[in-house]
Amino acid sequence: MELRRKLLRIARDRRAAERAAEAVADEAAEAFVGARPRSDRRGAAEGDDGAIDASFEEGVDDAADAPPLDEEVEEVLVWLKASGYLDESRFVESRIHVRSQRFGQRRIEQELAQHGLALDPDQRATLSAGELDRASDMLRRKFGPGRAPDASAEAKRMRFLIGRGFGSDVVRRALRRVAEEDAGLPDAADASGSSD
Repeated sequence: MELRRKLLRIARDRRAAERAAEAVADEAAEAFVGARPRSDRRGAAEGDDGAIDASFEEGVDDAADAPPLDEEVEEVLVWLKASGYLDESRFVESRIHVRSQRFGQRRIEQELAQHGLALDPDQRATLSAGELDRASDMLRRKFGPGRAPDASAEAKRMRFLIGRGFGSDVVRRALRRVAEEDAGLPDAADASGSSD
């Protein structure tokens, strides 16, 4: 759907540019006719008015004979699909691959819905299987290891993950997982080997 709108806009812009170029060429031709000596101008203006009007009408007829933009765009889309250049499943796989490192399943599904597409059940299962790991990794990268020092810091972490498209249950489990995994690590003071 979005591709169709873009192609229509491109085709309309191209036609408008062609018409503008023709208008500039016509103005240049009129200026050239106007550059003749004064005695020729009166005769040329009287005799050439009909020729200029006829050429303008021919241009209008050419535009009327041109196929509608919708048909042209539809032909291009059919050709792209038949040639394998436009494949919705490849686009979905590409979006999943690119976005899964930074966003959760809900955000990816929302982006695909904006393009009029949806995840297959297999893709949805694969994406949700690794969602907890991705959320935990994002928490560690953004906020570092360890538990949130207070409730406001924990709420900030929750808002961060929810804003990235992770579900509330995944967010809670990721916060708990990061706190538990990092609680099992030795303290920085203990790891330095300081002894009395």
